[in-house]
Amino acid sequence: MSTLSGYSRELVGINNCGPTWGSIANNKISALFESGHPMKPHRIRMTHNLLLNYGLYRKMEICRPDKATADEMTKFHSDDYIRFLRSIRPDNMSEYNKQLQRFNVGEDCPVFDGLYEFCQLTAGGSVAAAIKLNKQASEICINWGGGLHHAKKLEASEFCYVNDIVLGILELLKYHQRVLYIDIDVHHGDGVEEAFYITDRVMTVSFHKYGEYFPGTRDMRDIGAGRGKYYAVNIPLRHGMDDEPYESIFVPIISKVMETFQPSAMVLQCGADSLTGDQLGCFNLTVKGHSRCVEFVKKKYNLPFLMVGGGGYTIRNVSRCWTYETSVALISEIANELPYNDYFEYFGPDFKLHISPSNMSNQNTTEYLEKIKNRLFENLRMLRHAPGVQVQTIPEDAVNDESEDKDKVDKDERLPQSDKDKRIVPDNEFSNWEDEGDGGRRDNRSYKGSARKRP
Repeated sequence: MSTLSGYSRELVGINNCGPTWGSIANNKISALFESGHPMKPHRIRMTHNLLLNYGLYRKMEICRPDKATADEMTKFHSDDYIRFLRSIRPDNMSEYNKQLQRFNVGEDCPVFDGLYEFCQLTAGGSVAAAIKLNKQASEICINWGGGLHHAKKLEASEFCYVNDIVLGILELLKYHQRVLYIDIDVHHGDGVEEAFYITDRVMTVSFHKYGEYFPGTRDMRDIGAGRGKYYAVNIPLRHGMDDEPYESIFVPIISKVMETFQPSAMVLQCGADSLTGDQLGCFNLTVKGHSRCVEFVKKKYNLPFLMVGGGGYTIRNVSRCWTYETSVALISEIANELPYNDYFEYFGPDFKLHISPSNMSNQNTTEYLEKIKNRLFENLRMLRHAPGVQVQTIPEDAVNDESEDKDKVDKDERLPQSDKDKRIVPDNEFSNWEDEGDGGRRDNRSYKGSARKRP
Protein backbone atom coordinates (compact mmCIF):
# COMPACT_ATOMS: atom_id res chain seq x y z
CA MET A 1 0.00 0.00 0.00
CA SER A 2 1.43 3.36 -1.02
CA THR A 3 1.74 5.92 1.75
CA LEU A 4 2.59 9.57 2.03
CA SER A 5 3.07 11.57 5.22
CA GLY A 6 1.40 8.89 7.28
CA TYR A 7 -1.67 8.75 5.08
CA SER A 8 -2.67 5.92 2.83
CA ARG A 9 -4.13 7.83 -0.10
CA GLU A 10 -5.13 5.83 -3.09
CA LEU A 11 -7.77 6.35 -5.71
CA VAL A 12 -8.86 3.28 -7.62
CA GLY A 13 -9.58 3.61 -11.32
CA ILE A 14 -11.27 1.03 -13.45
CA ASN A 15 -9.78 1.37 -16.91
CA ASN A 16 -12.72 0.71 -19.21
CA CYS A 17 -13.79 -2.16 -17.00
CA GLY A 18 -13.72 -1.22 -13.36
CA PRO A 19 -13.15 1.34 -10.51
CA THR A 20 -10.62 3.81 -9.05
CA TRP A 21 -10.31 3.75 -5.24
CA GLY A 22 -9.32 6.25 -2.57
CA SER A 23 -8.17 5.59 0.99
CA ILE A 24 -7.52 8.15 3.71
CA ALA A 25 -6.45 7.33 7.24
CA ASN A 26 -3.94 8.72 9.68
CA ASN A 27 -2.82 7.61 13.12
CA LYS A 28 -3.36 11.04 14.68
CA ILE A 29 -6.81 11.40 13.15
CA SER A 30 -7.82 7.88 14.11
CA ALA A 31 -6.61 8.39 17.69
CA LEU A 32 -8.61 11.60 17.99
CA PHE A 33 -11.83 10.17 16.63
CA GLU A 34 -11.43 6.92 18.56
CA SER A 35 -11.78 8.70 21.91
CA GLY A 36 -15.57 8.45 22.14
CA HIS A 37 -16.28 10.00 18.75
CA PRO A 38 -18.48 7.89 16.44
CA MET A 39 -16.54 8.76 13.27
CA LYS A 40 -13.57 6.44 12.91
CA PRO A 41 -11.43 6.98 9.79
CA HIS A 42 -9.82 3.65 10.67
CA ARG A 43 -12.67 2.06 8.67
CA ILE A 44 -10.93 3.20 5.46
CA ARG A 45 -7.80 1.24 6.31
CA MET A 46 -9.93 -1.81 7.09
CA THR A 47 -11.67 -1.52 3.73
CA HIS A 48 -8.39 -1.10 1.89
CA ASN A 49 -6.91 -4.11 3.64
CA LEU A 50 -9.89 -6.28 2.72
CA LEU A 51 -9.60 -5.19 -0.91
CA LEU A 52 -5.95 -6.22 -0.90
CA ASN A 53 -6.56 -9.60 0.71
CA TYR A 54 -9.46 -10.44 -1.56
CA GLY A 55 -7.14 -9.68 -4.48
CA LEU A 56 -9.52 -7.09 -5.94
CA TYR A 57 -6.67 -4.61 -6.36
CA ARG A 58 -5.36 -6.74 -9.25
CA LYS A 59 -8.37 -5.69 -11.33
CA MET A 60 -8.04 -2.01 -10.53
CA GLU A 61 -5.74 0.88 -11.25
CA ILE A 62 -4.50 2.37 -7.99
CA CYS A 63 -3.92 6.11 -8.32
CA ARG A 64 -2.41 8.62 -5.91
CA PRO A 65 -4.23 11.90 -6.45
CA ASP A 66 -2.70 15.23 -5.56
CA LYS A 67 -3.99 17.14 -2.56
CA ALA A 68 -6.72 19.58 -3.44
CA THR A 69 -5.47 23.15 -3.45
CA ALA A 70 -7.14 26.10 -1.77
CA ASP A 71 -8.17 27.37 -5.22
CA GLU A 72 -9.88 24.06 -5.96
CA MET A 73 -11.70 23.96 -2.64
CA THR A 74 -12.90 27.55 -3.00
CA LYS A 75 -14.70 26.56 -6.19
CA PHE A 76 -17.46 25.86 -3.68
CA HIS A 77 -16.38 26.85 -0.17
CA SER A 78 -15.79 30.45 0.89
CA ASP A 79 -12.27 31.87 1.01
CA ASP A 80 -12.64 32.71 4.72
CA TYR A 81 -13.68 29.18 5.61
CA ILE A 82 -10.80 27.51 3.75
CA ARG A 83 -8.32 29.97 5.27
CA PHE A 84 -9.68 29.06 8.68
CA LEU A 85 -9.24 25.32 8.06
CA ARG A 86 -5.71 26.00 6.91
CA SER A 87 -4.86 27.99 10.06
CA ILE A 88 -6.60 26.20 12.92
CA ARG A 89 -4.63 23.75 15.09
CA PRO A 90 -5.18 22.21 18.52
CA ASP A 91 -2.55 24.51 20.02
CA ASN A 92 -4.07 27.80 18.75
CA MET A 93 -7.80 27.17 19.17
CA SER A 94 -8.11 29.84 21.87
CA GLU A 95 -7.25 32.46 19.22
CA TYR A 96 -10.17 31.38 17.03
CA ASN A 97 -13.13 31.22 19.41
CA LYS A 98 -15.43 33.30 17.21
CA GLN A 99 -14.41 31.50 14.04
CA LEU A 100 -14.92 28.09 15.64
CA GLN A 101 -18.53 29.02 16.34
CA ARG A 102 -19.02 30.75 13.00
CA PHE A 103 -17.74 27.78 11.02
CA ASN A 104 -19.37 25.14 13.24
CA VAL A 105 -16.07 23.47 14.15
CA GLY A 106 -15.77 21.97 17.62
CA GLU A 107 -17.64 18.97 19.01
CA ASP A 108 -18.90 16.99 16.02
CA CYS A 109 -16.21 18.41 13.75
CA PRO A 110 -13.17 18.52 16.05
CA VAL A 111 -9.85 20.24 15.44
CA PHE A 112 -6.85 17.92 15.13
CA ASP A 113 -3.29 17.97 13.82
CA GLY A 114 -3.39 17.52 10.07
CA LEU A 115 -6.99 18.70 9.66
CA TYR A 116 -6.25 20.75 6.55
CA GLU A 117 -4.27 17.94 4.91
CA PHE A 118 -7.12 15.55 5.70
CA CYS A 119 -9.50 17.92 3.86
CA GLN A 120 -7.10 18.24 0.94
CA LEU A 121 -6.79 14.47 0.54
CA THR A 122 -10.50 13.81 0.86
CA ALA A 123 -11.36 16.48 -1.70
CA GLY A 124 -8.39 15.68 -3.92
CA GLY A 125 -9.54 12.09 -4.31
CA SER A 126 -12.98 13.02 -5.64
CA VAL A 127 -11.67 15.80 -7.88
CA ALA A 128 -9.04 13.45 -9.34
CA ALA A 129 -11.71 10.79 -9.86
CA ALA A 130 -13.89 13.25 -11.77
CA ILE A 131 -10.96 14.27 -13.96
CA LYS A 132 -10.25 10.63 -14.82
CA LEU A 133 -13.89 10.15 -15.79
CA ASN A 134 -13.86 13.32 -17.85
CA LYS A 135 -10.76 12.17 -19.72
CA GLN A 136 -12.34 8.74 -20.24
CA ALA A 137 -9.36 7.17 -18.48
CA SER A 138 -11.80 5.12 -16.35
CA GLU A 139 -15.42 4.11 -16.56
CA ILE A 140 -15.84 3.96 -12.79
CA CYS A 141 -13.91 5.70 -10.04
CA ILE A 142 -14.18 5.04 -6.31
CA ASN A 143 -13.13 7.27 -3.42
CA TRP A 144 -14.30 5.52 -0.25
CA GLY A 145 -12.56 8.22 1.77
CA GLY A 146 -14.92 10.79 0.28
CA GLY A 147 -18.68 11.22 0.44
CA LEU A 148 -18.71 13.99 3.05
CA HIS A 149 -22.13 15.25 2.02
CA HIS A 150 -23.01 17.52 4.99
CA ALA A 151 -20.26 20.13 4.52
CA LYS A 152 -21.67 23.51 3.52
CA LYS A 153 -20.21 26.43 1.62
CA LEU A 154 -19.56 28.38 4.84
CA GLU A 155 -19.32 25.72 7.55
CA ALA A 156 -18.50 22.20 8.61
CA SER A 157 -21.30 19.86 9.59
CA GLU A 158 -21.54 16.43 11.18
CA PHE A 159 -17.99 15.11 10.69
CA CYS A 160 -17.77 16.78 7.24
CA TYR A 161 -15.38 19.69 6.69
CA VAL A 162 -15.00 20.00 2.90
CA ASN A 163 -17.65 18.75 0.50
CA ASP A 164 -15.64 16.57 -1.87
CA ILE A 165 -18.85 15.50 -3.64
CA VAL A 166 -19.74 19.03 -4.72
CA LEU A 167 -16.16 19.61 -5.89
CA GLY A 168 -16.23 16.35 -7.87
CA ILE A 169 -19.56 17.21 -9.49
CA LEU A 170 -18.24 20.65 -10.42
CA GLU A 171 -15.38 18.97 -12.21
CA LEU A 172 -17.77 16.62 -14.03
CA LEU A 173 -19.89 19.59 -15.16
CA LYS A 174 -16.97 20.83 -17.23
CA TYR A 175 -17.49 17.92 -19.62
CA HIS A 176 -21.03 16.71 -18.89
CA GLN A 177 -24.24 18.58 -19.56
CA ARG A 178 -26.14 16.92 -16.71
CA VAL A 179 -24.95 15.03 -13.63
CA LEU A 180 -27.13 12.85 -11.42
CA TYR A 181 -26.33 12.58 -7.71
CA ILE A 182 -27.81 9.69 -5.69
CA ASP A 183 -27.42 9.44 -1.91
CA ILE A 184 -28.22 6.22 0.03
CA ASP A 185 -26.77 7.34 3.35
CA VAL A 186 -29.31 7.14 6.19
CA HIS A 187 -28.92 10.93 6.61
CA HIS A 188 -30.12 13.47 4.09
CA GLY A 189 -27.42 14.72 1.71
CA ASP A 190 -28.14 18.32 2.63
CA GLY A 191 -24.81 19.90 1.70
CA VAL A 192 -24.88 18.60 -1.87
CA GLU A 193 -28.54 19.45 -2.36
CA GLU A 194 -28.03 23.01 -1.08
CA ALA A 195 -25.10 23.53 -3.44
CA PHE A 196 -27.17 22.71 -6.52
CA TYR A 197 -30.62 23.74 -5.30
CA ILE A 198 -31.20 26.35 -8.02
CA THR A 199 -29.64 24.70 -11.06
CA ASP A 200 -31.16 22.27 -13.57
CA ARG A 201 -27.82 20.73 -14.50
CA VAL A 202 -27.54 18.59 -11.37
CA MET A 203 -30.38 16.46 -10.05
CA THR A 204 -29.97 15.36 -6.43
CA VAL A 205 -31.83 12.26 -5.22
CA SER A 206 -31.64 11.40 -1.52
CA PHE A 207 -33.11 8.32 0.21
CA HIS A 208 -32.97 9.11 3.93
CA LYS A 209 -34.57 8.89 7.34
CA TYR A 210 -36.75 11.95 7.80
CA GLY A 211 -38.15 13.53 10.95
CA GLU A 212 -36.54 14.08 14.32
CA TYR A 213 -33.26 12.89 12.93
CA PHE A 214 -30.15 14.74 11.78
CA PRO A 215 -30.15 16.97 9.79
CA GLY A 216 -33.94 17.17 9.93
CA THR A 217 -34.20 18.44 6.37
CA ARG A 218 -36.09 17.66 3.21
CA ASP A 219 -39.29 15.82 2.63
CA MET A 220 -41.11 15.41 -0.69
CA ARG A 221 -42.19 19.05 -0.70
CA ASP A 222 -38.59 20.22 -0.95
CA ILE A 223 -38.07 20.14 -4.69
CA GLY A 224 -35.55 22.85 -5.56
CA ALA A 225 -36.05 26.48 -6.49
CA GLY A 226 -35.77 28.75 -9.51
CA ARG A 227 -34.29 26.90 -12.48
CA GLY A 228 -33.69 24.00 -10.10
CA LYS A 229 -37.36 23.50 -9.27
CA TYR A 230 -38.16 19.75 -9.38
CA TYR A 231 -34.45 18.90 -9.65
CA ALA A 232 -34.18 18.08 -5.95
CA VAL A 233 -35.79 14.70 -5.27
CA ASN A 234 -36.22 13.62 -1.66
CA ILE A 235 -37.44 10.23 -0.45
CA PRO A 236 -38.28 10.52 3.29
CA LEU A 237 -38.20 7.08 4.89
CA ARG A 238 -39.08 5.69 8.31
CA HIS A 239 -37.32 3.44 10.82
CA GLY A 240 -36.58 -0.17 9.98
CA MET A 241 -36.28 0.02 6.17
CA ASP A 242 -35.04 -3.34 4.92
CA ASP A 243 -33.86 -4.83 1.64
CA GLU A 244 -36.92 -5.65 -0.45
CA PRO A 245 -38.95 -2.49 0.26
CA TYR A 246 -35.83 -0.38 -0.33
CA GLU A 247 -35.26 -1.96 -3.72
CA SER A 248 -38.96 -1.66 -4.53
CA ILE A 249 -38.77 2.12 -4.25
CA PHE A 250 -35.17 2.72 -5.36
CA VAL A 251 -35.49 0.99 -8.75
CA PRO A 252 -38.66 2.71 -10.04
CA ILE A 253 -37.66 6.14 -8.76
CA ILE A 254 -34.17 6.02 -10.26
CA SER A 255 -35.60 4.58 -13.50
CA LYS A 256 -38.02 7.51 -13.78
CA VAL A 257 -35.27 10.00 -12.89
CA MET A 258 -33.02 8.57 -15.60
CA GLU A 259 -35.81 8.65 -18.16
CA THR A 260 -36.66 12.25 -17.33
CA PHE A 261 -33.30 13.83 -16.54
CA GLN A 262 -31.07 11.86 -18.94
CA PRO A 263 -27.72 12.52 -17.24
CA SER A 264 -24.40 11.74 -18.90
CA ALA A 265 -22.56 11.07 -15.61
CA MET A 266 -23.54 9.79 -12.18
CA VAL A 267 -22.30 10.11 -8.60
CA LEU A 268 -23.42 7.62 -5.95
CA GLN A 269 -22.85 8.32 -2.25
CA CYS A 270 -22.76 4.91 -0.54
CA GLY A 271 -23.09 5.91 3.10
CA ALA A 272 -23.01 2.65 5.07
CA ASP A 273 -24.91 3.96 8.10
CA SER A 274 -28.09 2.72 6.39
CA LEU A 275 -26.91 -0.83 7.16
CA THR A 276 -28.47 -2.92 9.90
CA GLY A 277 -26.79 -2.55 13.28
CA ASP A 278 -25.15 0.80 12.58
CA GLN A 279 -24.37 2.71 15.78
CA LEU A 280 -26.07 5.87 14.54
CA GLY A 281 -28.41 4.42 11.93
CA CYS A 282 -32.01 3.21 12.09
CA PHE A 283 -32.39 1.18 8.88
CA ASN A 284 -32.11 -2.58 8.49
CA LEU A 285 -30.34 -3.07 5.15
CA THR A 286 -27.91 -5.91 4.61
CA VAL A 287 -24.69 -5.55 2.64
CA LYS A 288 -26.38 -7.26 -0.33
CA GLY A 289 -29.44 -5.00 -0.09
CA HIS A 290 -27.28 -1.88 0.06
CA SER A 291 -25.16 -3.02 -2.87
CA ARG A 292 -28.16 -3.64 -5.11
CA CYS A 293 -28.25 0.13 -5.63
CA VAL A 294 -24.70 0.01 -7.01
CA GLU A 295 -25.50 -3.01 -9.14
CA PHE A 296 -28.65 -1.46 -10.58
CA VAL A 297 -27.18 1.86 -11.69
CA LYS A 298 -24.03 0.24 -13.05
CA LYS A 299 -25.62 -2.57 -15.05
CA LYS A 300 -28.68 -0.69 -16.20
CA TYR A 301 -27.08 2.56 -17.38
CA ASN A 302 -23.33 2.06 -17.77
CA LEU A 303 -22.52 5.78 -17.55
CA PRO A 304 -19.33 7.39 -16.23
CA PHE A 305 -19.76 6.67 -12.57
CA LEU A 306 -18.17 8.04 -9.39
CA MET A 307 -18.70 6.11 -6.15
CA VAL A 308 -17.88 7.72 -2.81
CA GLY A 309 -18.17 6.69 0.83
CA GLY A 310 -19.99 8.65 3.52
CA GLY A 311 -21.48 7.70 6.86
CA GLY A 312 -21.00 4.39 8.63
CA TYR A 313 -20.21 3.94 12.32
CA THR A 314 -20.07 0.19 12.89
CA ILE A 315 -16.73 -0.05 11.16
CA ARG A 316 -16.56 -3.81 10.62
CA ASN A 317 -19.79 -3.56 8.58
CA VAL A 318 -18.65 -0.44 6.72
CA SER A 319 -15.54 -2.23 5.47
CA ARG A 320 -17.60 -5.31 4.57
CA CYS A 321 -20.05 -3.19 2.59
CA TRP A 322 -17.56 -1.10 0.64
CA THR A 323 -15.41 -4.13 -0.16
CA TYR A 324 -18.42 -5.97 -1.54
CA GLU A 325 -19.58 -2.92 -3.50
CA THR A 326 -16.13 -2.66 -5.04
CA SER A 327 -16.51 -6.27 -6.20
CA VAL A 328 -19.95 -5.43 -7.61
CA ALA A 329 -18.47 -2.54 -9.56
CA LEU A 330 -15.80 -4.93 -10.87
CA ILE A 331 -18.39 -7.63 -11.65
CA SER A 332 -16.15 -9.94 -9.65
CA GLU A 333 -17.56 -12.52 -7.26
CA ILE A 334 -15.86 -12.84 -3.86
CA ALA A 335 -16.27 -15.45 -1.16
CA ASN A 336 -18.41 -14.98 1.90
CA GLU A 337 -15.56 -16.40 3.98
CA LEU A 338 -13.34 -13.44 4.81
CA PRO A 339 -9.68 -13.84 3.89
CA TYR A 340 -7.18 -13.42 6.69
CA ASN A 341 -6.30 -9.74 6.98
CA ASP A 342 -4.69 -7.24 9.33
CA TYR A 343 -8.03 -6.63 11.08
CA PHE A 344 -9.36 -10.18 11.09
CA GLU A 345 -10.35 -10.12 14.77
CA TYR A 346 -12.80 -7.25 14.10
CA PHE A 347 -15.03 -9.58 12.09
CA GLY A 348 -15.64 -12.26 14.71
CA PRO A 349 -17.32 -14.42 15.72
CA ASP A 350 -18.44 -15.53 12.23
CA PHE A 351 -15.69 -13.97 10.06
CA LYS A 352 -18.11 -13.68 7.15
CA LEU A 353 -18.51 -10.92 4.57
CA HIS A 354 -22.30 -10.77 4.66
CA ILE A 355 -24.48 -9.82 7.60
CA SER A 356 -28.04 -10.72 8.60
CA PRO A 357 -30.79 -8.18 9.27
CA SER A 358 -32.12 -7.69 12.78
CA ASN A 359 -35.72 -8.33 13.82
CA MET A 360 -36.55 -4.61 14.02
CA SER A 361 -39.96 -3.65 12.66
CA ASN A 362 -40.13 -1.95 9.27
CA GLN A 363 -42.35 1.11 9.66
CA ASN A 364 -42.37 1.78 5.90
CA THR A 365 -45.66 0.26 4.82
CA THR A 366 -46.43 -0.62 1.21
CA GLU A 367 -49.09 2.11 1.18
CA TYR A 368 -46.63 4.71 2.47
CA LEU A 369 -43.99 3.81 -0.13
CA GLU A 370 -46.57 3.86 -2.94
CA LYS A 371 -47.69 7.31 -1.83
CA ILE A 372 -44.09 8.57 -1.95
CA LYS A 373 -43.47 7.04 -5.34
CA ASN A 374 -46.64 8.45 -6.90
CA ARG A 375 -46.01 11.93 -5.52
CA LEU A 376 -42.46 11.95 -6.84
CA PHE A 377 -43.61 10.73 -10.24
CA GLU A 378 -46.03 13.66 -10.37
CA ASN A 379 -43.17 16.05 -9.64
CA LEU A 380 -40.97 14.48 -12.29
CA ARG A 381 -43.74 14.80 -14.86
CA MET A 382 -43.39 18.56 -14.46
CA LEU A 383 -40.06 18.20 -16.25
CA ARG A 384 -41.18 17.85 -19.84
CA HIS A 385 -37.73 17.06 -21.15
CA ALA A 386 -34.14 17.09 -20.05
CA PRO A 387 -32.58 20.59 -20.02
CA GLY A 388 -30.33 21.30 -22.97
CA VAL A 389 -26.86 22.80 -22.64
CA GLN A 390 -24.63 23.33 -25.64
CA VAL A 391 -21.13 22.72 -24.42
CA GLN A 392 -18.57 24.92 -26.11
CA THR A 393 -15.36 25.93 -24.38
CA ILE A 394 -14.17 23.49 -21.71
CA PRO A 395 -12.42 25.13 -18.73
CA GLU A 396 -9.06 23.78 -17.66
CA ASP A 397 -9.18 20.94 -15.15
CA ALA A 398 -9.18 21.94 -11.49
CA VAL A 399 -8.12 25.54 -12.13
CA ASN A 400 -9.95 28.59 -10.82
CA ASP A 401 -11.54 30.06 -13.94
CA GLU A 402 -13.97 32.57 -12.46
CA SER A 403 -14.52 35.70 -14.47
CA GLU A 404 -13.43 39.06 -13.08
CA ASP A 405 -16.78 40.44 -14.18
CA LYS A 406 -18.77 37.83 -12.27
CA ASP A 407 -19.87 40.25 -9.55
CA LYS A 408 -21.14 42.71 -12.16
CA VAL A 409 -23.73 40.27 -13.48
CA ASP A 410 -27.31 40.80 -12.35
CA LYS A 411 -28.20 37.29 -11.20
CA ASP A 412 -31.92 38.16 -11.11
CA GLU A 413 -32.03 39.07 -14.80
CA ARG A 414 -32.77 36.24 -17.21
CA LEU A 415 -30.24 36.07 -20.03
CA PRO A 416 -31.09 35.16 -23.61
CA GLN A 417 -30.95 31.41 -24.26
CA SER A 418 -28.16 31.94 -26.80
CA ASP A 419 -25.99 33.43 -24.05
CA LYS A 420 -26.87 30.66 -21.60
CA ASP A 421 -25.92 28.00 -24.12
CA LYS A 422 -22.39 29.38 -24.35
CA ARG A 423 -21.77 28.59 -20.71
CA ILE A 424 -20.60 25.32 -19.30
CA VAL A 425 -20.79 26.51 -15.68
CA PRO A 426 -23.54 29.14 -15.27
CA ASP A 427 -23.19 31.95 -12.76
CA ASN A 428 -26.10 30.58 -10.77
CA GLU A 429 -24.81 27.00 -10.61
CA PHE A 430 -24.88 27.14 -6.83
CA SER A 431 -27.46 27.95 -4.24
CA ASN A 432 -26.43 30.67 -1.79
CA TRP A 433 -29.24 29.30 0.43
CA GLU A 434 -29.80 32.65 2.08
CA ASP A 435 -33.04 33.35 0.22
CA GLU A 436 -34.47 30.67 -2.01
CA GLY A 437 -38.12 31.61 -1.98
CA ASP A 438 -40.78 28.90 -1.84
CA GLY A 439 -39.37 25.52 -0.98
CA GLY A 440 -36.11 27.10 0.09
CA ARG A 441 -33.66 26.11 2.78
CA ARG A 442 -34.95 26.03 6.34
CA ASP A 443 -32.98 26.95 9.38
CA ASN A 444 -32.13 23.54 10.82
CA ARG A 445 -29.59 24.56 13.42
CA SER A 446 -31.86 23.16 16.11
CA TYR A 447 -31.14 19.69 14.77
CA LYS A 448 -27.39 20.06 15.11
CA GLY A 449 -25.32 18.98 18.03
CA SER A 450 -23.71 15.78 19.11
CA ALA A 451 -24.45 12.84 16.85
CA ARG A 452 -24.01 10.62 19.87
CA LYS A 453 -27.38 11.90 21.13
CA ARG A 454 -29.23 10.95 17.99
CA PRO A 455 -31.91 8.24 18.05
